[in-house]
Amino acid sequence: HEREHDREISELAAKHSEEMEKLRAELQEEQRHLLDELQQQMAAIHRAEHEQAQLQSQTLHSLELEALRLTLNNMHTSQLELTQSNLRKEKETALMELREMLNDKRAQEVAILQSRHQLEWEKIKEQCLKEKEDL
Repeated sequence: HEREHDREISELAAKHSEEMEKLRAELQEEQRHLLDELQQQMAAIHRAEHEQAQLQSQTLHSLELEALRLTLNNMHTSQLELTQSNLRKEKETALMELREMLNDKRAQEVAILQSRHQLEWEKIKEQCLKEKEDL
């Protein structure tokens, strides 16, 4: 009876060991499956985060380029305005110089004409006096 009891205990222990091994194997398989699934999810999350970071980087880059374009446009506009202002001042200066030169030339011509007029007047006056004397 005792031997039979020992044999049953041995069988139960062996059965128990087999079931434990089977459960361990199933548990390891489930763990591997869960680990694979987790790795896939992590990879998907990593790809999504990478894409989002890339999109944000592209958006930031686009915004920086737009800001640079606007800054360059503003600088160009300012430069054009400054150039126009300088050209306007140069034109005004040139016009003033030309006006002064023309006024000087006119004054010289007026002086020359006045002296000619004076000489002719004196000639006519002398002629008149000569004609009076002759008469």
